[in-house]
Amino acid sequence: MRFLSLVGWTILVVAVGGWACRETAEPQAQACQPKPEVILKLGHGLDTTHPVHKAMVFMADKVREKSGGRMQVEIFPSEQLGNEKECIEALQLGYLAMTKTSSAPMEGFVSQMQVFGIPYLFRDAEHFWKVCNGPIGKKLLLAGESKRLRGLCYYDAGARSFYAARAINQPSDLAGMKIRVQSSIMSMKMVQAMGGAPTPIPWGELYTALDQGVVDGAENNAPSFRTSRHYEVCQYYSLDEHTRLPDILIISTRVWSRLSPEQQRFLQEAVDESVEYQRQLWTEAEEADLKTVQEGGAKIVRPDLAPFRTSVRSVWQEFEGTEIGTLIQQIQEVQ
Repeated sequence: MRFLSLVGWTILVVAVGGWACRETAEPQAQACQPKPEVILKLGHGLDTTHPVHKAMVFMADKVREKSGGRMQVEIFPSEQLGNEKECIEALQLGYLAMTKTSSAPMEGFVSQMQVFGIPYLFRDAEHFWKVCNGPIGKKLLLAGESKRLRGLCYYDAGARSFYAARAINQPSDLAGMKIRVQSSIMSMKMVQAMGGAPTPIPWGELYTALDQGVVDGAENNAPSFRTSRHYEVCQYYSLDEHTRLPDILIISTRVWSRLSPEQQRFLQEAVDESVEYQRQLWTEAEEADLKTVQEGGAKIVRPDLAPFRTSVRSVWQEFEGTEIGTLIQQIQEVQ
């Protein structure tokens, strides 16, 4: 795993007292600022133009501002510190403080997160946010504490849809197609229910896999479709909107427990403010990115969703009488 080579310098929390001074235009004057007492390293896999990355930069700025420069969040994008699964494991092992991950890879660490992968679970974006901001969402954020993973917030990742070199107008169009999915049991069940062949591939390897025909298509939201430039090799984006998998900002419980109550408050407040900022960015990005990929040659398909909903009823039925089934029922009851 790539992060193992980073142990020497990827530090959970760095205590460094004192002041940092820099020279100014006046030879006798120096501008001095307090050195950070806490440095939190955050690794993730997104491009720096992605709205979620921009939100985390906003969060880092707010942390520095609220703490008077005594706390600092250093962000390492584009899988510099490993892919999503590797970064989650790094939090557990103590090599990394924070990461951003989709809820899908979290399924392997926190079983309750599988509920987000239930296709067509949420009626719309409003229903999704009522759940995430309510008791169910807050409970799920803390469900991984026994695994040393504490969720800080949900970021909007929109609805995920299929894209390929040919149009997907109905589930039967997926028959015989190899569809890239995240490392997620629920994503695999969904594609299988629709008739496709789910194929887990790391995000950073997907462009090449699509270009070389290792897989025939994939599924994701509009901003990721655009920033990854997958529209260059997949000309059809079918807006079936099968799932709403949130991005989740996570901190190692080892790190969280070492922060003072005041430091915890600074961080959580900054995170909460970044969520509102990110949701604004996301709304703007979705519309702009659909326009960009169309200008780049992609065709937007708007299929009838009814056949897709019907095709995945078996996934719902599989969880009747289980903990996930109970969560499904509770989410459906949220008005």
